[in-house]
Amino acid sequence: MNSLHLIPLPGLPLIQPGDDLAKLIVGSSQKAGLTLTAADIVVVAQKIVSKAEGRLVRLADVTPSPRALELAELTGKPAAQVEVILWDTAEIVRVQKDLLIVEHRLGFISANAGVDHSNVSSEAGVLLRLPADPDASARAIRLRLAELTGASPPVLVIDSHGRAWRFGTVGVAIGVSGLAPVQDLRGVPDLFGEPLRHTDVGFTDQIAAAASLLMGQAAEGCPAVIVRGLPFTLDERASAADVLRPKQMDVFR
Repeated sequence: MNSLHLIPLPGLPLIQPGDDLAKLIVGSSQKAGLTLTAADIVVVAQKIVSKAEGRLVRLADVTPSPRALELAELTGKPAAQVEVILWDTAEIVRVQKDLLIVEHRLGFISANAGVDHSNVSSEAGVLLRLPADPDASARAIRLRLAELTGASPPVLVIDSHGRAWRFGTVGVAIGVSGLAPVQDLRGVPDLFGEPLRHTDVGFTDQIAAAASLLMGQAAEGCPAVIVRGLPFTLDERASAADVLRPKQMDVFR
């Protein structure tokens, strides 16, 4: 049985627009006595990716649309905040007091299209949007890591999502480079030699959830984690969208 290690990277500064995340990750790894290898997996919190990419929005600069004003009345949320949510919304799924569940334009279902204000800025009235293309963000970090270290470990960009029918958020991968989000284990024998028939494993979401235990949700200040000792197969064509179930296969909507 393999030994799995989750290693938090200490000492990363508060990220500013334009920061070189890969360079900061390498510097933090070196301070911790770590040398990144191609067998590692680098897991990065969405918030620092969005900050580095300048995805900050000041509510004072936002003019709500009529639709945002209508939804603000229904939800009790500030109209400017609702407008920012609509910028990244493909479809509204549920609306009620204090709740706005949408299909993000990237395809997944989440509260508020991932728009958040916690751990964003000391300045009031600032929101943070998700990266415009999280897969591209993961690829860019990975390529830069290869430039700096000679190693090209897979990179995951993760976020916290709620779940229908269950309380509590969990970490999920919204951007990937180098790893397929789903492992197809159909045909693999079980303990008694019987082939598995319906087993698909959410591989990158499992990694994201494990890394989230170290990252935390409040003031932990640990936005990057190295996963070491986990076997994987490189997949250069993978996209985080590969985990999304097509609407025609969704029996709950």
